[in-house]
Amino acid sequence: MRNLLFLALFSTLAVLTSCQPSGPREILIKTNFGDITVQLYDETPLHRDNIIKLIDSAKYYDGTLFHRVIPNFMVQGGDPSSIGAPAGRSLGGGGPGYFINAEIGAPHLRGTLAAARTENPQKKSSGSQFYIVTGQKQSPSALDQYERSKGVTYNEEQRRRYIEEGGRPDLDMLYTVFGEVISGMEVVDQIAASATGAQNRPVQDVVMESVTIIK
Repeated sequence: MRNLLFLALFSTLAVLTSCQPSGPREILIKTNFGDITVQLYDETPLHRDNIIKLIDSAKYYDGTLFHRVIPNFMVQGGDPSSIGAPAGRSLGGGGPGYFINAEIGAPHLRGTLAAARTENPQKKSSGSQFYIVTGQKQSPSALDQYERSKGVTYNEEQRRRYIEEGGRPDLDMLYTVFGEVISGMEVVDQIAASATGAQNRPVQDVVMESVTIIK
């Protein structure tokens, strides 16, 4: 009987293990401007698991807007109060009612996904709002200055990407970066080029029609 119980338990564990995704998780953001695929970092498990939970259990982001767009900076979304929001409504204050402990470390390279936050000493992140960095190209001397002022050291690949592709090193060590765009950056650029009105809200709504886990 003991052997049978052991075999049954082993079989159950094998099934559960086979159902677990392997490798980095990916999400697909379908917008009325096009599709964006984002790979989430395993190095930031609190943020990774939170966005997966919101997508998987509540379809939380479906219908929300990229409600704040600033050229050479970023595009921001994830406010649930933006769903169906009429023109002129103030956006950016909504969320699921909790914050996420900071997991700060990765740099703000072009195309990275980072968590928005309020001003708080612990640098805790919004429970749902995020932004995708567009940024601008950096000079070697500017990166040297950021390294001195922020107490960071960029590796060779990070420096190359900041210089050749761009980003926002001024935000490093202030916000949690927890993923990066692996396809659809041209869509992000199109969104970033949108005409905007008050509070940097695009005049034409940029809607996240659906956000799904694809891996």
